[in-house]
Amino acid sequence: RYLTGAAYLMAMSHARARTVATFLLVTLAAVWGSTFFLIRDLVQTVPPADFLAVRFTLAAVLMVVIFWRQLRGLSRRDWLVSAALGSLYGFAQILQTIGLAHTDASVSGFVTGTYVVLTPVFTALLLRERVPASTWYAVLLATAGLALLSLNGFSVGLGEGLTLGAAALYALHIVGLGRLSTPDRATGMSAVQMIAIAVICVVAAVPDGMVWPSGLGQWGSVVYMATAAGVLALWAQTWGQAHMSATRAAIVMTLEPVFAAGFAVAFGGEVLTWRMLVGGALVLTAMYTVELIGRRPDAPNRPAEALHHEV
Repeated sequence: RYLTGAAYLMAMSHARARTVATFLLVTLAAVWGSTFFLIRDLVQTVPPADFLAVRFTLAAVLMVVIFWRQLRGLSRRDWLVSAALGSLYGFAQILQTIGLAHTDASVSGFVTGTYVVLTPVFTALLLRERVPASTWYAVLLATAGLALLSLNGFSVGLGEGLTLGAAALYALHIVGLGRLSTPDRATGMSAVQMIAIAVICVVAAVPDGMVWPSGLGQWGSVVYMATAAGVLALWAQTWGQAHMSATRAAIVMTLEPVFAAGFAVAFGGEVLTWRMLVGGALVLTAMYTVELIGRRPDAPNRPAEALHHEV
């Protein structure tokens, strides 16, 4: 009876942690979705690589200052693993930025979102883990929703190829966090990842000379994206993925374009269309499906598999 009670309490604890993790990733998707207009306006005057370098360097400095104790508590292996994960994310940002210069933003958003398909594929191929049929169903729903939200036409070229490469790196990053992140190391690991991202973006930006943001408006946008969409977002993803599978996390994070469309209608003067409604409904259905799977009594209570998005 005592063992049964202890097991019950542990199961309840896992369930609460999963709920908090889902909430954090939904919030993360909302924050990423809110940056669309800020980024669109900012990169009109600041080159994308320079914007990324400034944004992630500021975020890295903040994380080092705030989380230096957690950084000191990491082992050498934690530093190496976190740097590798951060490098995946950093190179993905660079590929996505270059790809965006050669394709439409809507197409870039859809191709980037294919990480929701690549994540379970990598999970099955690299980790030899079985992905349930119900999860593949949710992946198909999310992909269909992304297509309706993002695509008005599609052709394959350099931009699409580079963006697909970015999606693959994002998927590897998600899979890696699912396997390697733990709640007690999440803060320190997210800080090391941010340092690695900043280094890669600075190296990419410096050769052509840096163009800095100007004026309070641009700097305000950069600070928001460095803090809410940088420091808090990467910590939330790292901690959240310590409590859920990589594929489930990827499906939840496909809410980003849903939130982006909502912000576009609410604050950007765009008209609500049937594609937005149906596409958003499909993505929400996909998330609801994986949530139901995660709450089933027979669902495994273990942290996830192994290994933005926005520009």
